Amino acid sequence: MVLSLVDPSLPGRSLRLVDYESLAAIISLLVVSRGIELSGIFSRAALRLINLSKGSEWRLVALLTLTTAVSSAFIMNDTAMFIFVPLVVMISRITGIRMGRAVTLTAIAANAGSALTPIGNPQNIIIWRTYKISIHTFVLSMLPYIIVWMGILLLFVRLTDSGKHVRVFAVPRIRINRLLLAASVGLLMVDVASIQLGHAFVGLALTLAVLSLIGREAILSIDIALIAIFALIFIDFGEISILVASLSHALIRGNSLVVLLVGAGLSQATSNVPATVMLLPARPPWIPLTLGVNLGGNGVIIGSLANFIALRISGTGMREFHRYSLPYFLAALVVTLLFFVM
Repeated sequence: MVLSLVDPSLPGRSLRLVDYESLAAIISLLVVSRGIELSGIFSRAALRLINLSKGSEWRLVALLTLTTAVSSAFIMNDTAMFIFVPLVVMISRITGIRMGRAVTLTAIAANAGSALTPIGNPQNIIIWRTYKISIHTFVLSMLPYIIVWMGILLLFVRLTDSGKHVRVFAVPRIRINRLLLAASVGLLMVDVASIQLGHAFVGLALTLAVLSLIGREAILSIDIALIAIFALIFIDFGEISILVASLSHALIRGNSLVVLLVGAGLSQATSNVPATVMLLPARPPWIPLTLGVNLGGNGVIIGSLANFIALRISGTGMREFHRYSLPYFLAALVVTLLFFVM
């Protein structure tokens, strides 16, 4: 409504701003992740991680964040949220650990870990294709920064630990629906591949067709409100990108440090994918651009789509999320700037 006051033409062209390919990808991943959850595997995995933690809350959350970070480098951070947030919620219910803290730290881990590879998140894919960087060069260039970011995150996990022992409640033996699990995992790989190849609609059609036969409950329980929120995100961020494009182009005519700061700051206002799209026409150096927009995925909730997914699935409040995300963003930004200029 506010943007429509700024630009009266927005309502008439709002539907053209929706990225329907991405929306199809989101829907298919929502359905697939729900299928994996309904198979019962999350409940069993939760118990396994709890046993590995040996009663330590900080060790349990550290295991969750490390697992999420590594996975996000290969299945994209948004996809990782669909997989790991339900697991975090399940573990929180069983053990009584603070769910908001665990969900937020998991989202940060997904954003940080996904920055390592050119296929880890949408902004990396865009930069990788635009600059035609080899995978080897991309990974080696980003690796030192990812190590630093994960080190800071693990320090946050330790510093925010309550020191309480993990409480494990009596739970019945969990039965796994192997057919639904196998189909959902297979569809997840198909969806990720189809998204990266630009055929998200094919992946969505196949997902709906298969699960309508063996896992209809996954389709029937889809979160329609979440899909509507994503559509509005595309409209709003698309309009904001247009309004500030000329300003952002002028800002990055400076040095690499400016590019990094503008990328991180602009992501706080428009999300990191639109920020990447806005900054690319000026062809800034790719490393500071990649660092800036990936760092910008943390901070405020709109920094990354993964943050929205995590909060929507878990029901975590924005205040609880920002309690951990903002301090992490500021700490990681300062350390990255020092590391970058060395």
